[in-house]
Amino acid sequence: ICVGQAASMGAILLAGGTKGKRYSLPNSRMMIHQPISGFQGQASDIDIQAKEILNLRQRLNKILSTHTGKSEKQIAADTDRDKFLQASDALEYGLIDTVLTNRIELVK
Repeated sequence: ICVGQAASMGAILLAGGTKGKRYSLPNSRMMIHQPISGFQGQASDIDIQAKEILNLRQRLNKILSTHTGKSEKQIAADTDRDKFLQASDALEYGLIDTVLTNRIELVK
């Protein structure tokens, strides 16, 4: 259940939940984006780290694609910058399955 905000890896964990049980409260928001990292060290170290973060980006895009039904190309475009989604937008996007408006919906 997203209560408040699920951002970055939190949004990926939410999307990866059991289908049919990925909930959000109506005033919550989610944010997806590409991985972020800071590099330092020798040029060869930076090259290694850059390759790793590009690999991570591809893996995370695949995970989001699997759980939302969006293409990897669409996910890559949407996560190029921070993408914020209100609960209704996250439902349409496929990150969640239900926007809870009362407690009764949760016990069904």
